[in-house]
Amino acid sequence: MDLIAEKLIQDLFVITQNNLKAVESLKSKSIEILNWKSDSKSWSVLECLEHLNRYGDFYIPEITKKIASSKYPASKIVKSNWLGKYFSKSVSYSKDLKKMKTFKSMNPIKSKLNKETIHEFITQQYQIIDLLKKAKKVSLDKTKTAISISKIIKLRLGDTFRVVIYHNERHVKQAEKVFKQAVKNTVS
Repeated sequence: MDLIAEKLIQDLFVITQNNLKAVESLKSKSIEILNWKSDSKSWSVLECLEHLNRYGDFYIPEITKKIASSKYPASKIVKSNWLGKYFSKSVSYSKDLKKMKTFKSMNPIKSKLNKETIHEFITQQYQIIDLLKKAKKVSLDKTKTAISISKIIKLRLGDTFRVVIYHNERHVKQAEKVFKQAVKNTVS
């Protein structure tokens, strides 16, 4: 799949801005609502965000390091390989989401969370926006990053951005859905 590099970065920037806006709106909500869960196996709003923060803790430094050390100049076209397509599709948001198992280290269930989780997520989104700007100067194909599940497997930078940002969108939408359920269930 060939993409125009500039368009890909712009599309990912828009998704990140939308994620940021959605989560910014949660800052003023009660901690009771933000920690509400429909059952013991589901995630609260804050657990959805904490899950993303844990991935951000890996990917933001990894992407930062790879952009800073890249020797490959930007190109107009971005190519995605089968692995990048697979990972980005598997974490993408869709209306009929299928539940996925998460790695134990990335599962925030039963974490004691407060509004700091929201602030950390917001900080990470600004870091991603900054990285998207810096990525305009390097090859999104030839610059490669490790992935959180294996230091051996490498993804193209364009694919890594897609995976991280699509995954963020998926769980921000999940958090919004949980928030609506929480409001309905704590009011009634």
